Amino acid sequence: MRDVARAAGVSQPLVSIVFRNAPGASEETRAHVLAVAEQLGYRRDERARLLRQQRSRLLGITFEPMQPFHGEIIEGIQLAAGEHGYNVTLSAVTAQRSEEAALDALLRDRCEAVLLLGSSLPEERLESVGKNLPVVSVTRASAAGAFDSVAIDDYRGVALAVEHLTGLGHRRIAYVHVDREAGGARRLTGFRESMAAAGLADQMLVVKGGASEAGGATAVESILARSPAPTAVIAFNDRCAIGVIGQARSLGHPVPEKLSVVGFDDSEQASLPYIDLTSLAQDPRQLARAAVGLALRRLNAGQAEISRAGEHVVLPTHLVARSSTAPLPAP
Repeated sequence: MRDVARAAGVSQPLVSIVFRNAPGASEETRAHVLAVAEQLGYRRDERARLLRQQRSRLLGITFEPMQPFHGEIIEGIQLAAGEHGYNVTLSAVTAQRSEEAALDALLRDRCEAVLLLGSSLPEERLESVGKNLPVVSVTRASAAGAFDSVAIDDYRGVALAVEHLTGLGHRRIAYVHVDREAGGARRLTGFRESMAAAGLADQMLVVKGGASEAGGATAVESILARSPAPTAVIAFNDRCAIGVIGQARSLGHPVPEKLSVVGFDDSEQASLPYIDLTSLAQDPRQLARAAVGLALRRLNAGQAEISRAGEHVVLPTHLVARSSTAPLPAP
């Protein structure tokens, strides 16, 4: 502001009046000061101003850059937060940077609330953080206290996949399970119980894999090595399913002619014409709006709301059928 005042030939307090849009300056003076500020490339430090008011109006987000679906949720969070006058700051979880480190960075940035995408931190840790500021676990359902969560119905999603495949005539169905991922335990339970309910407990196969294309490729090698091999695969997520499809084709098992494949997320990748993946839909905008709503409700209610029991929102899912699944071929 000193630089602007010097260039405009006015006092620094007058510049402050103009920037705050407070009374005390003529319209001509306001226009002059703002024009000079524009020429100098001046930008007010909003974060410093808010911190003086004991506010940051920042929502912190931890996410995994390798998960495309996280990017879709982040876009929705930014839109929802902006509608309420909040900004977001991102903190990545990578192979070299733990989720704990990513969360700690957001806490140092004085975020007013944190939204954790696909968190694998112990619930006790989330409860501990939740005693001081709003915490929302996104895509990982919970029933714990002191923090909120929003996720889709993982159990029902896999049940829909089993219903879809059995409706196409498939009986030998494999599921690629991923440990320590959000929704993993519920999806696995949904698969086992749905197969048992269909009278196919002796036909199901669970193979551990990874939530990436490489993880899916490795898993399908093990699946196709079985005799008789499953005729359908439900993958933990879309990235895993894409790896299953690519590796199956390279091994001489075209999709869907010899192997039907179902993913999870219905990400942008799923609808690409050369993939055309049948997938269980998660609506990233709906997840984002619910997460932001949970965080802001606690913030708007004040400190008393921070310590209340968590609210846990479970959103419905539906199956989007595409060409990666087809009726069981005749023997």
